[in-house]
Formats: sequence, C-alpha cells, structure tokens
Amino acid sequence: MPIKFLDWMKLAHRFGFYFFGFIIGLFLLLFFLGGKKASCDYTPNARVLKNIRIKKRIFSELALASMRQLTIDTADISRILTEGAVNFEKSNTNLDSCNTYFIEGIAKEHTIGMLIANCDTIAKINALEIIK
Repeated sequence: MPIKFLDWMKLAHRFGFYFFGFIIGLFLLLFFLGGKKASCDYTPNARVLKNIRIKKRIFSELALASMRQLTIDTADISRILTEGAVNFEKSNTNLDSCNTYFIEGIAKEHTIGMLIANCDTIAKINALEIIK
C-alpha cells in the first residue's frame, strides 16, 4: 500500500517539530552547562584517578627519595594521575581502610609506577619505581 502524499507531509512536519525542539534543547544545555566543569568519568580507571586527584596527597620518605633520584616533581605526579593508567592486577582493592593502587604513567621519558594508598580523606604515595 503506497504512502499517500498527505501522510508523507504529516511525517515531514513531525520530524520538523522534533528537530526544532531537539535544537532548542541543545542550546539550553549549552547555556546551562557551558561554564561548568562537568566530566563523565565512567570507566574504573578514570574514577580511581579522579578520586585520588581530588584528595590531599602525602608522600612517604621512600617516595620522596625516589622523586629526588629520578628528578621528578609534584607536577609530574599530577600529570601521571591525569594521564596514567591503573594496573588493577598489581592493586589491592579488597582492603577495609585504604585500598592500594598501582598507577603507571610517563614522566621525564621514563615509565613510572606509583604505589598509592587511597584512604577516605588522603592519598598517600608510598613508592615510585621505574618500569622497564
């Protein structure tokens, strides 16, 4: 049964109204959410890194000594916590108080591994090592 011309016009009008409303909705979203720092961290890797980044960081003496030896500063640590990857095989996420995560990233042309204890209010960087 062929589609009549009038039925086709009704369908075209419906699509027109739909797209008009859709475009208005997009502009409203851009207006209300445009200046906000909204992020979509859905993967486990991104959630862990963001959770560690927003907490106060404390460095152990071993980590500070490794940082001096590798000439790495806190800006490099922040970059690793932004662009790095969590190695869940080397992490211990079944602890009651502070889960331990092994995070790998690149700093000063070296691949660095960090062992971080992620507690409720602080993130303690316990050790740094060069990964070959």
